[in-house]
Amino acid sequence: MLLRSAAVLLLLCVQRMHGSALPAVSSYEFTAYRMQQYNLGQHKCGCRGAIVVAEACSAEEPLLTRRCVVMKVQDFTTEKYMEAQRQRAAAVLILLPRNISSVPHDRLQSFMVGESEALQKESLIPVYVAPEDDQLIYMYGEVKQAAATRTLSILIRVVRSMVTATAFQMLVSNNAPIKAITDTAVVTLEGVLPGAGEDAPTIVITAHYDSYGLAPWLSYGADSNGSGVTILLELALPACLDVVYNLMFSLTGGGKYNFLGTKRWIEENLDHAESSLLHDNVAFVLCLDTLANGDELYVHVSRPPKPDTAVHSFIQQLEEVVSSRFPWVKVGLVHKKINLVESTVAWEHERYGLRRFLGFTLSHLEDPKSELRGSILDTLSQVDFRKLKRNGIIIAEALARYMYNLSDKGSPKDVQVFRGHLEFQDSHMSSLMSILSSVPRATQLLDKEPSQILLVNSLEHEFRRYLQQVYRHTFRQDKREPDITFFDQMNQPIVMYRVKPAAFDLFLGGCIAGYLGIVYYAIQVCCCAFMMLFCSHKKTTLCLCIRCLSTRNLKGNSTVSFIYTT
Repeated sequence: MLLRSAAVLLLLCVQRMHGSALPAVSSYEFTAYRMQQYNLGQHKCGCRGAIVVAEACSAEEPLLTRRCVVMKVQDFTTEKYMEAQRQRAAAVLILLPRNISSVPHDRLQSFMVGESEALQKESLIPVYVAPEDDQLIYMYGEVKQAAATRTLSILIRVVRSMVTATAFQMLVSNNAPIKAITDTAVVTLEGVLPGAGEDAPTIVITAHYDSYGLAPWLSYGADSNGSGVTILLELALPACLDVVYNLMFSLTGGGKYNFLGTKRWIEENLDHAESSLLHDNVAFVLCLDTLANGDELYVHVSRPPKPDTAVHSFIQQLEEVVSSRFPWVKVGLVHKKINLVESTVAWEHERYGLRRFLGFTLSHLEDPKSELRGSILDTLSQVDFRKLKRNGIIIAEALARYMYNLSDKGSPKDVQVFRGHLEFQDSHMSSLMSILSSVPRATQLLDKEPSQILLVNSLEHEFRRYLQQVYRHTFRQDKREPDITFFDQMNQPIVMYRVKPAAFDLFLGGCIAGYLGIVYYAIQVCCCAFMMLFCSHKKTTLCLCIRCLSTRNLKGNSTVSFIYTT
């Protein structure tokens, strides 16, 4: 009976342990995406590590040293991230939700702020992002529950740790060193809608098409700057218009890295191409950046536009279109001087300003350092298509009013040039946004991955379909002194093992020792009872029990090794 009770107790313990185990598998492999790592000139950004061999824990644990801190997007804050850095955690793993729209707006905002601040600093510990799945959600729940037990008594915590706790070991076993990539190619596309006159002035319309975020493989850049590319392509459609200006369109790469593609394209046109339209009379440069949300439209300039200039006139037309058709939209002018001491520029028009071109950027963002300009949460689900179309209509109508000088001709303020077959089509705009947001457009991927190369080729096809004098400029860096250096190992397989904590080994050892002791004692008692019963039947006293031999005292004989009595 005692033996049966011990076996049942041990079986219940084992069942309780399996009840807390990872369902179906004891190990699980998933793909995680490493945080950005690049050098922009002498400035180092991103994480420098890739190897992880550590136990997973929650950010709420008091001790994070040499452990892999697991956080959801909803949990991620700058304070928690910096605490993991301060305690020298082994790694940070961020779980990206399947449906970003389900996350409250304030949580998304908090994550993007922390993401932006993390990208501006160098991290020595590996930082990974992984899309959520059932196994990772279960693991997160287990480490979260383990962290919650620290509010319980010490005895309960120890017992739970020994009996029911399940730990998870994270392993990135790639021992290959991280290598620098200096041969990244940046592609810029150029196309023209020629004007009617021989010496027609030129308007340059430009947008950068690459994206940026915590992890390159998860940076889809729907608003920044898929929206700018979409509006630019819509403006390039009406080739049948008898334009009085040369419209020069450009889609530039490297926009998220100090507008490297724009810089090289301007140098190519001014210093090497004798027949470029940039040599002629350029009225202004219109840059489109982040236009898929908000009820604000900001005009960013490097110097306040003077009256009787092309920029001032265009802004007036822009305000007339807004006041007559979209009065709820706020139009603001943001003036920011170009700081020649700084090695980076805030907006694309500043690259033109350095070469003395009048230019400005249109965006629904007031602050150029806004976290919305570079986040892995900038996906298609966060785009407001109605506002994207509205902003596109405002820009197109203001451009048409400026080119045809409709105000001086006495045209009504609410006149619509883009209507009928020229009207912006919802289906076409949504298709463009879907294509642009279907693959990550990080600069380091665009010239190496098949899907990204196909995307750039598709943009070139759109240019050739509607524009003339289309050119593709491919700029490669100097390997000895590159403007920007990327690094490899941006996506890694991580193996997650289900393990038990060290306290469990002690507990299991004690259980086994106790079980063997009970079995040993039971065997001795049963053998002794059987032999006594047998000898009584034969009218003989026989005791060979080791226990009896060592402890039994028979009438003055304190040490008896063998007794046989008839």
